[in-house]
Amino acid sequence: MAARPVSRRAALLGASALGAFAVPLSAAAGTARATTTAKPKPTSSLGSYRAAYHYTIPDNWKNDPQRPIWIDGAYAYYTLYNADYITGVEGTSWRLATSPDLVEYADQGVALPKDTTPAGDAWSGSAVVDENNTAGFGAGAVIALVTMEPDATTNSQAQYLWYSTDKGRTFSPHGTDPVLPNPGVKDFRDPKVVRDTERDRWVMALAERNKIGLYTSPDLKSWTYRSGFVRDGYGTLECPDLFRIEAADGTWHWVLAASANGTQSGLPATYAYWTGTFDGETFTADTDAPQWLDHGPDWYAAVTCEKRAADGTVDPAARYAFAWTNSWEYPNNTPTLIADGFNGTDSVTREITLKRAGDGTYFLASRPTPALDAYVTRTKKFGDVTVDGTKKLDYTGTSYEIRGELRWTPGTTENVGFQLRKAPGGIRHVDVGVYVKGGFAYVNRGGTLYPGGTRETRTPVPADSGRLAVRILVDRTTIEVFLGDGRYVHTHQAFGLPGDNVVALYASGGPAVFGGLEIVEYGLG
Repeated sequence: MAARPVSRRAALLGASALGAFAVPLSAAAGTARATTTAKPKPTSSLGSYRAAYHYTIPDNWKNDPQRPIWIDGAYAYYTLYNADYITGVEGTSWRLATSPDLVEYADQGVALPKDTTPAGDAWSGSAVVDENNTAGFGAGAVIALVTMEPDATTNSQAQYLWYSTDKGRTFSPHGTDPVLPNPGVKDFRDPKVVRDTERDRWVMALAERNKIGLYTSPDLKSWTYRSGFVRDGYGTLECPDLFRIEAADGTWHWVLAASANGTQSGLPATYAYWTGTFDGETFTADTDAPQWLDHGPDWYAAVTCEKRAADGTVDPAARYAFAWTNSWEYPNNTPTLIADGFNGTDSVTREITLKRAGDGTYFLASRPTPALDAYVTRTKKFGDVTVDGTKKLDYTGTSYEIRGELRWTPGTTENVGFQLRKAPGGIRHVDVGVYVKGGFAYVNRGGTLYPGGTRETRTPVPADSGRLAVRILVDRTTIEVFLGDGRYVHTHQAFGLPGDNVVALYASGGPAVFGGLEIVEYGLG
């Protein structure tokens, strides 16, 4: 097959693959700075940068996750994978991993191949279990709706059907023609298919530049356009998501979401979502502007899926969510390629629930999946620690979680937080804390090696609240910060050098207390 022009989705080895190590060790601007499984072996003297308790692709490249589905007591998780990344050949397939809990995974290899039909490689989409044989491939067949682009020089992005009769282990194409052809537009991709049980049909949400198109089908083969949800100012609304969830107060709501780019307005480039209603054809949002499930720079192409018990029972009031911890602004800038021969890490799986705010609006709250607790190998408790200045903790590590509560005196304390992945000499570190005078929490990676883009992200914290619960998940290339009631999360890539393993606490303008402080370590495999 002739090579196609390079596109944003083409997983190529870029010349900037080592760019992370060229980023200056610059300090962050402003006042939000601190006062003074069995894994493949690493292939470099750098040591390993492979995450200890996050999903990573075994080799080469991964990008978009595909929504996990439940089959025979485990989640089947597909991700876009390029086996030819290191050699510089483009194109992705779907690689499968299985997991009982979306924490520990077993790799199953490529399930949906690339470049075996005239349509080329496989992009994002979604798989469903066709329990009622609506598509005609047998009850329980796994059906994947996948975007493919036969010719990148024309408007040819379209949706193709692949099917599996071996429980999602391998897929075959349903002919060579799309089941949803391109109507003549540039962006027409990333189908997310859900079952509308109330109306006994399938619903598809599709990325169409500034619009999420909504389609319905009785059989996954023939699709009818119903409506479009349009929002300008957020780039292409990619990797859409659509689900129904029961809020904590017992009310039911629909959520429509997409990976979007709000950076021109000072907003994140992560998972934007709207709460609202869906009548089977049209989604009506509660508010015009979206909310964001993550406020860091590195939580993209996110997916959510049903939260299931071991027996398969679905929790109507919670879902799981995770994302690709990277950004299209600097996708190749990671030391994992040299150190470990791969480029592709996911965020930790989080549990999301819908809560009602004091003003009557609803928001998605996040917390790390409780399933992580089964993998705890060590807990070190520090209790309440009072700091006035800087204090080094009696702990070193590169993969762990910090749990505790920041407490400060309103009107006195100015800045309080953590220095993480700190070099023994103190030069490199990532800062996570609250700038009390400014009324915001922040994550600042500007003091260490990072891939590019945003150095610091901020979310509001009332200065007079005097306290903020924190959970900070640190792994070899990522830092994920969960704040307060879970409304605000920050996910950052940061690349400490070997030996950057110190944890320090700081408070300026007056003392602060790090309440109930403990550090938890996890072990997989």
